[in-house]
Amino acid sequence: MQTQQKLEALLGQLNTVIVGKEAQVRDCVACLLAGGHLLIEDVPGVGKTTLAHALARTFGLQFARVQFTADLMPGDLVGVSVYERGREGFVFHPGPVFAQVLLADEINRASPKTQSALLEAMEEKQVTVEGETRALPHPFFVIATQNPHDQLGTFALPESQLDRFLMRISLGYPDRAAERLLLAGEDRRDLLDRLLPLLSTDELLALQQEALAVHAADPLIDYVQELLAATRSGRWFVQGLSPRAGLALVRAAKAQALLAGRNYVAPDDVQAVLPQCVAHRLVPVGTSGRSAVDQVRAMVEAVPLP
Repeated sequence: MQTQQKLEALLGQLNTVIVGKEAQVRDCVACLLAGGHLLIEDVPGVGKTTLAHALARTFGLQFARVQFTADLMPGDLVGVSVYERGREGFVFHPGPVFAQVLLADEINRASPKTQSALLEAMEEKQVTVEGETRALPHPFFVIATQNPHDQLGTFALPESQLDRFLMRISLGYPDRAAERLLLAGEDRRDLLDRLLPLLSTDELLALQQEALAVHAADPLIDYVQELLAATRSGRWFVQGLSPRAGLALVRAAKAQALLAGRNYVAPDDVQAVLPQCVAHRLVPVGTSGRSAVDQVRAMVEAVPLP
């Protein structure tokens, strides 16, 4: 099966479960093709967890889910060593982080100490337990869901952890047509149970290499640098984007171009993924009440195209 046929099949299957959210589903697929971690932020009940399940099943990846709560401890994520009398020694029992896809459900309901336990795993693809470093599976993705900060019992994610997420998306409420399909149609959990894996691990890794090989011409890189410089100018945001954020943006734009069937990145690809890639890393300047996403879009209008 050709690359475009594979990608269209992936998107098509996901859109049968998450109806009316084609743009968000495309962002999720681009994020995983770029090898990044995904943060889904929205009110409860709009399909965040269902989307994470559907992504893992469709991509054919080993899956583990952790419900983050205030009493969740780091050892509950990474695992612990337990003394076994028969072996006369300690035996390591791996935690759910040793899955290819870790769904961190309602990540901001856990304490900052537990949230920080994910940092090494997300960045280094390894964990250190009791002085020993253990590699995580390859590929390894964290798909985290998050409730709005104004809800009871939530802790804001630290900036250092937010920076590890390649993208943050929001599903929002469905439109009337999509909601009618949900209300009159089959239960989403039944649909999930019937989803077939459409990729093997090797095929996914090959697609990620294809995305990485998409060409970004010098004028396109100039455009990305202009956008990075605009975030650092002090006009739009309190602090600008780091080089790591710039690298993340280019990776996401390459994956977006691959989904569009092109072997080169266009400015449209950068603009399509820019709010999802950078808004969670930025704090708007001023007291206008404009969200970071709206501020990013306003900034894009002010930066000339190459």
